[in-house]
Amino acid sequence: MSLIIEDIANLLKNKYSESIEYLEDAKFIKVSASDWNDVALTIKNEDKLKFDYLMCISSYDCGDKKTYGVAYNFKSTSLNHYLEIRIEVTDEDSIHSVSSIWGSADWHEREAYDMMGIKFENHPNFKRILLADDWEGHPLRKDYDTPEYYRGMPVPKDKTYWE
Repeated sequence: MSLIIEDIANLLKNKYSESIEYLEDAKFIKVSASDWNDVALTIKNEDKLKFDYLMCISSYDCGDKKTYGVAYNFKSTSLNHYLEIRIEVTDEDSIHSVSSIWGSADWHEREAYDMMGIKFENHPNFKRILLADDWEGHPLRKDYDTPEYYRGMPVPKDKTYWE
């Protein structure tokens, strides 16, 4: 039987009360980074949830708060329900990697680190995936300053398309 987000939020809140935040009419559930690994195992293995498919991971910059977020989008292929979980962290924090639970998380987590600087602890191959190893900074952050040159080549600075 397919569950709606309110049902999923209540189930998780009963088990991880203070680690789960759900705002009425929201389309996602917020989870604290400290309990993410346990919550991830629950949503994968709980008979009423069975989220066996991690569809994608997106990262985002929260702006003035100096926090950064990760949005995980899941589907249960056997029960036909969907879930988005969001986790927000600062530069000092990290999120437990779920690549050992869902293999598809591997490259998504590396991209979130490369572009946004979000750290994933216990990742089996934690390094840049898109940019060169010696690239400085994380270019999708709102406070990122594009360098004038990289290895002697000029780097275009036209940001007008998103400012």
